[in-house]
Amino acid sequence: MKIFTNILLFIAIALIIVNVFLLDFKKPMEGNSMIALIGIVASFCAVFILLIFKMSKKIEEKLKH
Repeated sequence: MKIFTNILLFIAIALIIVNVFLLDFKKPMEGNSMIALIGIVASFCAVFILLIFKMSKKIEEKLKH
């Protein structure tokens, strides 16, 4: 499970980087820039959720021992 969450975390960070390059900073709310902006926000949410999941697994392991 640890490897799977690390892979998902890597993919989410990679998507943030790709979408930053697709973003047009002069017109961020038009066309493909809006899609890239939505992708960045969604990827940040995925990273946040995965980090919460990893922390909960660490707490669960400490409570078992």
